[in-house]
Amino acid sequence: MKTNLYDKDYYLWLEETIQLLQEGRLTDLDIFNLIEEIKDMGRSEKNALESNLIVLLMHLLKWKYQPEEQSGSWRGSIREHRRRILKAFKNSPSLKRYFEVVFDESYQEARKQAADETELSLNTFPKNCPFKIEEILDPEYLP
Repeated sequence: MKTNLYDKDYYLWLEETIQLLQEGRLTDLDIFNLIEEIKDMGRSEKNALESNLIVLLMHLLKWKYQPEEQSGSWRGSIREHRRRILKAFKNSPSLKRYFEVVFDESYQEARKQAADETELSLNTFPKNCPFKIEEILDPEYLP
């Protein structure tokens, strides 16, 4: 397999890589790009988890601190982003550790986004998350 196939036709590179793996032809693999792809897969999972957490927290904050604007759209977003996080945990339980690592940083981002979207002062939203982890992940919880 030509190493530059990765740059010329990514999908064909994937198909050929799968074929080589299935045939056990490990010496013919484009190892460098295969390793990079596997690393990227892990980064993508982490980025998706963090993004879903920020959106979930932002909507929970908006729900709690701007009750007059509560809507089905916010509720739907809360439900959808919870579902995505719980599905990520089901598919990759080790992501729970990453969730804990990025939680505080994600909450701070959610605070900023909630302030931007509601046009309320950033100080409206507590510096520390007012929700327990169990509440955040509870499919029925609304503050």
